[in-house]
Amino acid sequence: MTKTCTSYNPQKSRNTATTAEGRLNALPVLSPQKINDCLDEFGYHGQNEARRSVCLNAYRHVKRLKSLHVKKIPCHLLPQHSNAILIGPTGCGKSYIIELIFGKILKLPYVIVEMTRFAETGYVGDDVLNILTRLLESANGDLGLAECGVVALDEFDKIAGSNSNARFAGQGTTKDVSGYGVQRELLKMVEGADIQIPLDYGFSNRGSRRVMSTRNITFFALGAFTGFKDVERSGRNGIGFNKNAEEEERIAYKLSEEEAEDIGGFQTYGFIPELIARFNRITLFQPLDAATLTKILCNKLEKYKVEFNEEGFELQVNNNVFDFLVKEALKKRTGARALDSAIMKYLEGVCFECFGQGRIGTVTLRLGKGKLQAEVKIRA
Repeated sequence: MTKTCTSYNPQKSRNTATTAEGRLNALPVLSPQKINDCLDEFGYHGQNEARRSVCLNAYRHVKRLKSLHVKKIPCHLLPQHSNAILIGPTGCGKSYIIELIFGKILKLPYVIVEMTRFAETGYVGDDVLNILTRLLESANGDLGLAECGVVALDEFDKIAGSNSNARFAGQGTTKDVSGYGVQRELLKMVEGADIQIPLDYGFSNRGSRRVMSTRNITFFALGAFTGFKDVERSGRNGIGFNKNAEEEERIAYKLSEEEAEDIGGFQTYGFIPELIARFNRITLFQPLDAATLTKILCNKLEKYKVEFNEEGFELQVNNNVFDFLVKEALKKRTGARALDSAIMKYLEGVCFECFGQGRIGTVTLRLGKGKLQAEVKIRA
């Protein structure tokens, strides 16, 4: 039996669309299993254990919001909202699962922000408060709805502090602009507070502001945490690399559950313990294997076929091409991101010659003598 994903459609509640209560009242409570099924329908493959955790977190987020805004249950009678850290190598689907669940399935306001661009307030770089400004923009300026949204802090591991343990105890006044400084700015936001946010992305300390509550916003911290094990073993403060270590030992997705739950390890890595403690769950994502990459490749090639059809060409791919492209992607160690690179490496020349010419024909990707070639046939 075919399962149908019923996502939230804000157009069904036009008369109450301006209020968070009306929008949430129209939002169906999809079970964690149903959200997981919807991920399959949108072409998300692999990460069975991790996706169950994220789907449950999404369900609890929606259920809590409806209890607060629709059923009017007092906040102190409900469990606190749950934040999570998602650890895994690049291209394994950490940010994509957030995009699908909250952007496509639940259609709640959400933002995925690149943390390497932020600096402590008063320094060159984006102000951390602009994260909430972007969330408000995602909610089309509806403050009540933005306060029910989701924030994904991508490349979270890149804001690990520099080599000074003194700051953990509050000693000294030296600022770490891109490390501990950003973490201190995030701490109040993640733990839940009323925060004055700028309404522009310029000089936020001079412009108009609005007060946003972060008490019901769910935060996800995403990162690879490269070198985590090396730092934990050596006890060093910096992010050292063992040149003799295998790649799988340097990437944090090989952490055990006990290692992932050790806040002391994150402190050694360069994080304020109070910040890590604001995340209730640490979820481990695994590297994508060949079987999963093959499924993803099939989805991607279908999209390329649509593009070629728009240009008047039928794209055909021989079966032995799939294994060849997946092997190339695995060598790059960048997960699903490597697939597009592998595909376009062999289609780029054909696209340049054929696209926009008004011709009709067939393009076939075939493997011969260990080499992948694109064969073009133009119809008269």
